[in-house]
Amino acid sequence: MSARSVVAIVGATATGKTALGEAVAREIEGEVVCADSRQVFRELEIGTGKPDRAQRAAPPHHLFEALALEEKPSAGWYARAAREACAAIHAKGGVPVLVGGSGLYLHAARVGLSAAPPEAPEVRLRLRAEAAAAGAAELHRRLAAVDPESAARLDPNDAQRITRALEVWESSGQPLSWWHAQPSAPAVEGTWQVVELTLEPRELVNRISVRTRGMFEGGLVEETRALLARGRGPALRALHAIGYDEAWDLIEARLDRAAAEARTDLRTAQLAKRQRTWFRHQISAVRVAADGLEPARLLERTLAALRARPG
Repeated sequence: MSARSVVAIVGATATGKTALGEAVAREIEGEVVCADSRQVFRELEIGTGKPDRAQRAAPPHHLFEALALEEKPSAGWYARAAREACAAIHAKGGVPVLVGGSGLYLHAARVGLSAAPPEAPEVRLRLRAEAAAAGAAELHRRLAAVDPESAARLDPNDAQRITRALEVWESSGQPLSWWHAQPSAPAVEGTWQVVELTLEPRELVNRISVRTRGMFEGGLVEETRALLARGRGPALRALHAIGYDEAWDLIEARLDRAAAEARTDLRTAQLAKRQRTWFRHQISAVRVAADGLEPARLLERTLAALRARPG
C-alpha cells in the first residue's frame, strides 16, 4: 500500500465489519478508526456492538470514545475528528482503517462537505414576520428573482425553507444554490480503498437476531439501567438508540423481554435496509460477500480485493 492509503470496511449493521476491520488492520499494520454514529459515544458499549476495551488496544482504535452522551455528533464534527485521527496514523507510517456503517460520516471523510452558508438570526426573524404578513408565496416570488434554482425546487408554501434561502442571499450576497454548488475537499486525504461487506437478506436477518439475543443476555439491560441511575436518561432517549430504547422499556415494564428483543430485531433490520440502499447508490466499493465464509477465508478474500485495487 502507498504511504497515504486509506482503507474503509463498510456495510450494513451485523455483517461482521468490526471483526473484519480489526483483522485487516493487523495484516496491513493499520489502525482502526470508528465510522459508526453510535460507537463514538463512550458510554455506549454493549448495545452498539462496539469492540470491547481489550480489542480496542491492539490494533489501536480511534474515536470509539470520542463523545459523551450529551454531546451532539454531526458529519462536520466527524470530518474534523477523522482528519485528525487519520493524519496522526499516517504520520506514524500506518494505514487508517475506517470501520462502520454511517454513510454520512464516510461521505464527510472521503468527499467532504460543502461550505456552510452563513446564518443571520436578525434577518431570519424579519423575513419570518414578512412571510406571516404577506404570505410565503410572495417571498417565493422574491426568491425566484435572486435565486431561481432554489425557488424552482421549493414549494411556494414552504415558508421555512424560503426564508432560509432569502436569509442566505441577504446576508452573504450569494444565492443558496451557489453555496450548495461549491466544491468540497476530502477531510481525509489519501488513496481510498473501500470494501463493502455484504450478506444475503435471510442470513443478515439471522445474524441480527443472534446479535440481539447476545446483547440482551450479555448485559444490555444492566448497562441501560446504570445509565438511567446516573441521570443520563434524557441524553440517551434523545439518541433513539436501537436496543437501548427497548431495554429502557423493558426496565420500566412497558415491554416484556420477548417484545423488546423483537422490536430491536425489527428496528435493526430497518436500519440495515437503509444502509444497504445507501452504500449501493452512494459509494464506489469492492463488494465482498461474507455468506458462509469462515473468518480466515473472509479476511483472505478481502485482502485479495485490496491487492487487486492497490492504493
